[in-house]
Amino acid sequence: LVDGRPVDLTAKEFELLVQLARHPGRVYTRAQLLDQVWGSGHDSYQHTVNSHINRLRAKIEDDPSQPRFIQTVWGVGYRFFDPALADA
Repeated sequence: LVDGRPVDLTAKEFELLVQLARHPGRVYTRAQLLDQVWGSGHDSYQHTVNSHINRLRAKIEDDPSQPRFIQTVWGVGYRFFDPALADA
């Protein structure tokens, strides 16, 4: 749910979100996300992660160009930011 509304995610978008959200703050490389979400053998398809991240951001972020939840760590990969944990 986003703002109380259901969000339709593909299976891979959901798996990607779950992988990131399980460990908020942990930075995952594209290769790690490929391995954990798509399985081994997808090493040359790192652009797939970028595409799925972009689609996921469009569905869950208020402003996908300024993501609050799925953040890019330049030169490394992506992490999930949980504002509830930041406030604690």
